[in-house]
Formats: sequence, structure tokens, C-alpha cells
Amino acid sequence: MKADRQFMQEMSDIEWYHRIPINGVTTPGKNLTHLKLKTLHLPESFEGLSVLDVGAWDGFFSFEAERRGASRVVALDSFIWRERGRKGFDFAKKALGSKVEPIEMEVLDICPERLGSFDVVLFLGVLYHMKHPLLALEKVASVTKKLLIVETLLDAERMKRPAMIYYPGDQQHKDSTNWWGPNTNAVVDMLTTVGFPEVEVVSKMPFRTRLAKGFYDCWKGRTGYSSMVYEVFNQGRGTFHARAAVE
Repeated sequence: MKADRQFMQEMSDIEWYHRIPINGVTTPGKNLTHLKLKTLHLPESFEGLSVLDVGAWDGFFSFEAERRGASRVVALDSFIWRERGRKGFDFAKKALGSKVEPIEMEVLDICPERLGSFDVVLFLGVLYHMKHPLLALEKVASVTKKLLIVETLLDAERMKRPAMIYYPGDQQHKDSTNWWGPNTNAVVDMLTTVGFPEVEVVSKMPFRTRLAKGFYDCWKGRTGYSSMVYEVFNQGRGTFHARAAVE
């Protein structure tokens, strides 16, 4: 598909999340995909490897794995494709002449019986959206033969023990699909728990500490007064490479 007037019109009609280079044009996604790619430390070559991209959305990382020589790539999503449609992925797949296979499936439905297994599994920006994060990691681990790459929001980094912050409602960025903010030790220990003997923290995005202030109504006798309270947030992002045991 050439980047002609029709191409540009079709591309502009899509609500993009990923910035995907296609025929000299980059889709206008709001996610800084090219910067995120640098933090993942993907293998330079996927030659001869099968890859599963969980939470594929528009498919940037699926197509990147294919570009790096993967023999088979499966793009898996459910929530985004169900709620917002798959127009971005389908457009990019056609324009790139890609052979990436789309599969609509919930993370907790992943299992070898339904999907088979893959040399490399990408689990990028998904963990903190899971109500049951440890179970989700068990599911993706069950189809990982060699390498699982996890990129996630991190929180509670001031705590040395493995811990997660729970975000009820829409407390995290006003997004009701954000459930948990694990710290680094929690992610490492969860990956170890689901069967990966080697877990490496390959990158961390800068952490930002901020104070969220509000008023708390207090009562003393008959006189009501408000006291300022502060809540400390210490959040960032991290990428983890979990390697399966050598058979």
C-alpha cells in the first residue's frame, strides 16, 4: 500500500495508540513507542524464533518482532480490540504486507492447549491492568519456552520488601483499568514464583516522587476543621527479562 492520498486519509480516520513507521510515514499514535522500544532491550535478531505479543493493540511490537526475523508472530489482545476495534492493527498489517497472526483472547485464557508455546513472549504494559497479576504471569509463563519480557508500571519503590499498591476505582491516572503498582522486588519474585530461575532487571525509567494533597475533615468537640494531608507517590516503569530453565 503506497503512502498516497487515500492511504493518508485512511490512516487519519483511525484512532492510533502506537507510532508505526509505514512506507515513510509514521502513524500519529499518542504513545512514544520508539522510546519505549529502547528500554526493552529486545534481541537484535528473532531469526527462527516464534513470538507472542500479549496486549498487542496496534501491533507495533508484533511487527517489530517480524521485522527482526521471527519465523512466526502472534498478536494477542482482547480488551482494546473489543472496546476500540482493530482498525489500527488491520491497517498496519495490510500496509506492511505482514504475516502476523491476530488472536483475540483474554490473558487468563492463555494456555498451551489453546495457543501452543513460543520462544519469546512479550508482556508489555499489561501486568498492572490485571486484577490477578500473579495468575496472569502464570498464564504467560505457561506458553514461554525461552524468554518472557515484561514491561510494567512500578510503584512503592521505597519499600524494600516485595509489595504492590492497589488502585481501586480510577485512582491511577483516572483509568479504571489500572489495578496494581508493583515494586521491582515484587515483579522479580513473582516471575521467580511462576517458574523462571533467571530474572534480570534490564531497565528502569526515572521515578517521579510527588505529593498529592487534599483535605481531611476532622472534628474536635463542636468545632469542625480541615487538616491538609499528603500522599506520596513514587512511580516509574521497568523492564524485566525472565529466562526459562534450559531443558
